[in-house]
Amino acid sequence: MRSQSLEGGFPDAPVDAACAFRAALEAMARPGRIYDIAGARPPAPLSVAAGTLLLTLVDQETPLFLAGSADCPSVREWLAFHTGAPLVGAETAQFALGTWEALLPLDLYRRGEPAYPDRSATLIVEMPALSETGPILIGPGIEADARLNLPDPAAFQANAAQFPLGLDFFFCAGARLAALPRTTRISEAPGCMSR
Repeated sequence: MRSQSLEGGFPDAPVDAACAFRAALEAMARPGRIYDIAGARPPAPLSVAAGTLLLTLVDQETPLFLAGSADCPSVREWLAFHTGAPLVGAETAQFALGTWEALLPLDLYRRGEPAYPDRSATLIVEMPALSETGPILIGPGIEADARLNLPDPAAFQANAAQFPLGLDFFFCAGARLAALPRTTRISEAPGCMSR
């Protein structure tokens, strides 16, 4: 009997990883737009989208923090086999995965340095669902009205105010993915959109 940790990887790794990487880039380049992403079959409680992102973005040189219920033996074993990513605390993570509540507080994570703003963390947030509703998103990559059901709009507005420092976010629900880079601002007044 095969161990569960040996299963659930990409059936066709080069093709699946390339497709997933493209979806991740597209999501980050077009904040608020929801994409389908699949390929991985991770153990619970990970979503298909989160598992696929992890297989695509992390490897043995990528420090990863697992928050809350994501930090369990089945997920640890699956990641060890498929990515080799070192599991670390929130303070040194390049990527962090968990529900919004489990990932808090956000000030635990690296936000970059003035000389090296890229030395920051990317949070992969597991959501119950994704929808193009909620506050208006403003910034690069957004040509028309874009909305996303964010768990705490004020936290993302505060994050954007720190640009060029700050965190970047992926949101996952089932096999769906959306992203919010630190360059995206949140409209304070519904229907008011200035660029």
